[in-house]
Amino acid sequence: MSFAKKQGAEQTATEEPIHKIRITLSSKETKNLEKVCSELVKEAKNKQLKVKGPVRMPTKVLRITTRKSPCGEGTNTWDRFEMRLHKRVIDLLSPASTVKDITAVSMEPNVEIDVTVCDL
Repeated sequence: MSFAKKQGAEQTATEEPIHKIRITLSSKETKNLEKVCSELVKEAKNKQLKVKGPVRMPTKVLRITTRKSPCGEGTNTWDRFEMRLHKRVIDLLSPASTVKDITAVSMEPNVEIDVTVCDL
């Protein structure tokens, strides 16, 4: 084995493996969600990582229709309530150790974050 091949093998062994990291953000409020997304993308680009996203997923609308009258008598009047859940997905290609640095961004209230790490 030549000297160049040995050095190449040693470099790949000492480097951390690159993972595909998927960050899923969800919230009821779009302003807070977009703010956290922009901060995460900005931090990742500062670290010179490959970033895909934020990808806007379809909004889930949860609806509940209920009668106003508690006893069931009287005119049939109804209340309609709905809650909208917004979701964003950001994909990163980076070593697993840098995820901690990126996700240390100040998070807004009512924004849920889910981080999934996959091998390539």
